[in-house]
Amino acid sequence: MDLFEIAETKRMRREEAAAQLRALADSLSSNNSVSFQREGRQVTVSVPDEVELKIEVELGEENELEIELTW
Repeated sequence: MDLFEIAETKRMRREEAAAQLRALADSLSSNNSVSFQREGRQVTVSVPDEVELKIEVELGEENELEIELTW
Protein backbone atom coordinates (compact mmCIF):
# COMPACT_ATOMS: atom_id res chain seq x y z
CA MET A 1 0.00 0.00 0.00
CA ASP A 2 1.33 3.45 -0.88
CA LEU A 3 1.94 5.93 1.91
CA PHE A 4 -0.44 8.88 1.94
CA GLU A 5 0.17 11.66 4.41
CA ILE A 6 -1.33 15.06 5.12
CA ALA A 7 0.72 17.21 7.47
CA GLU A 8 -0.35 20.72 8.28
CA THR A 9 0.65 23.12 11.01
CA LYS A 10 -1.01 26.46 11.52
CA ARG A 11 -1.37 28.91 14.35
CA MET A 12 -4.88 29.56 15.67
CA ARG A 13 -6.66 30.50 18.85
CA ARG A 14 -7.19 27.79 21.45
CA GLU A 15 -10.97 27.97 20.90
CA GLU A 16 -10.53 27.40 17.16
CA ALA A 17 -8.35 24.35 17.82
CA ALA A 18 -11.00 23.02 20.22
CA ALA A 19 -13.70 23.52 17.55
CA GLN A 20 -11.67 21.52 15.03
CA LEU A 21 -11.13 18.72 17.56
CA ARG A 22 -14.87 18.71 18.36
CA ALA A 23 -15.73 18.43 14.66
CA LEU A 24 -13.33 15.49 14.30
CA ALA A 25 -14.75 13.83 17.43
CA ASP A 26 -18.32 14.33 16.17
CA SER A 27 -17.41 12.76 12.84
CA LEU A 28 -15.76 9.79 14.57
CA SER A 29 -18.74 9.17 16.84
CA SER A 30 -21.44 9.40 14.18
CA ASN A 31 -19.74 7.97 11.07
CA ASN A 32 -17.41 5.15 10.20
CA SER A 33 -15.11 7.60 8.43
CA VAL A 34 -13.51 11.03 8.64
CA SER A 35 -12.83 13.38 5.73
CA PHE A 36 -10.03 15.85 5.18
CA GLN A 37 -9.90 18.52 2.52
CA ARG A 38 -6.66 20.12 1.36
CA GLU A 39 -5.87 22.07 -1.79
CA GLY A 40 -9.25 21.30 -3.34
CA ARG A 41 -8.88 17.56 -2.75
CA GLN A 42 -10.96 15.52 -0.32
CA VAL A 43 -9.73 12.33 1.30
CA THR A 44 -12.05 10.06 3.30
CA VAL A 45 -10.56 7.59 5.77
CA SER A 46 -12.58 4.62 7.01
CA VAL A 47 -12.31 4.12 10.77
CA PRO A 48 -13.25 0.79 12.41
CA ASP A 49 -15.41 0.48 15.52
CA GLU A 50 -12.34 -0.07 17.73
CA VAL A 51 -9.16 2.01 17.66
CA GLU A 52 -6.11 2.49 19.86
CA LEU A 53 -5.87 5.93 21.46
CA LYS A 54 -2.51 7.30 22.56
CA ILE A 55 -2.18 10.59 24.43
CA GLU A 56 1.30 11.99 24.98
CA VAL A 57 2.28 15.15 26.88
CA GLU A 58 5.76 16.69 26.67
CA LEU A 59 6.71 19.64 28.87
CA GLY A 60 9.90 21.60 28.33
CA GLU A 61 10.99 24.67 26.38
CA GLU A 62 8.11 23.92 24.02
CA ASN A 63 5.06 22.08 25.35
CA GLU A 64 3.25 19.48 23.29
CA LEU A 65 0.03 17.49 23.53
CA GLU A 66 -0.15 14.71 20.96
CA ILE A 67 -3.28 12.67 20.31
CA GLU A 68 -2.93 9.63 18.06
CA LEU A 69 -5.48 7.10 16.82
CA THR A 70 -4.27 3.89 15.20
CA TRP A 71 -5.99 0.76 13.90
